Formats: sequence, structure tokens, C-alpha cells
Amino acid sequence: MFQTIVATLGLAALWLLMSGLYKPLIFILGIISVFLAIFIIRRMDKVDDHKLGYDIGIFSTAKYLLWLMVEIAKSNWAVTKTILSGKAPDSQKMFEVHVTQKSEIAQVIFANSITLTPGTVTVESEDDNFVVHALDFDDGDMGALTDMDEHVTAIETKNVGAVK
Repeated sequence: MFQTIVATLGLAALWLLMSGLYKPLIFILGIISVFLAIFIIRRMDKVDDHKLGYDIGIFSTAKYLLWLMVEIAKSNWAVTKTILSGKAPDSQKMFEVHVTQKSEIAQVIFANSITLTPGTVTVESEDDNFVVHALDFDDGDMGALTDMDEHVTAIETKNVGAVK
């Protein structure tokens, strides 16, 4: 029940932040959509009995998000330089990245973090690997992705504090 309340409040807050409109009709439609989403989620949980666990720490996740914003800014700068140079990168590459996270939510965070970083896209998810496409691949990219993997693994509750 607690997770349902938190999810409802989170969806409502996200709706308000994303819409930016506080007119009665928009507000009512937001409430209806939040309750509809919660209804569908609860119904799906009853049908397949597969619940997504929240095996991540709140403070370590906040620390990770701050770190990720800095990494996105750095990557944004590199992609901007590549685009403004006027020549297409000749080192595009598809490669596999090993995943060390144990929980599904942490793996989703890692895959989305790779995709959020400009110039890289998580193309496919396999057992313990992600297939990633890089716009301008160099040897340092694997090290950066390994570092990101360690940071995401550190937000899992059983691994909090693994990265300094």
C-alpha cells in the first residue's frame, strides 16, 4: 500500500511539473490519468504477479544523479564539438557492455544513463550485457562506461558505498 501511495504522489508531482498548467480542466485530467495509471499497474501486478522491487538507496541515487548530470554535460560538449567540426565521425561502433547490477531497476537506470549520455544509445539488452552504439568511439569510452556501471551498482541497497 505504501508503494502505491508513493507512486501516486510521484506521478501527480511529475504530471504537475511536466504540464506547467494549473487550470481546473488540466488538473482534473491529470488526476484521472494518475489514477488510471495506478489502476492499470495494480491490475497488472495481480495478473502476472511480477513486482518491480525498489532495491536502490535514496541518498546514493541522488548522489549518482548529480554525478550523471556532470557526465552528460561533458559528453554534450564532446558531441557538440564533433557536430560543429563538420565532418562525420569515422569511428562509430556497436559494442557490448557488461552489466554488474543485480536488480532490474538498477539495470534500467544504467541502460537509460547510457542513452541519456549524448553520442551513445543502448540498443539491446541481453542477459548480462547491453549492446551500445557510440557515435564517436575511442578506447576511453569503455572505461567511462565501466565507471558508470560501478556508480549505478553502488546505488543498489546491498552495494551502497561501493564507489567513493
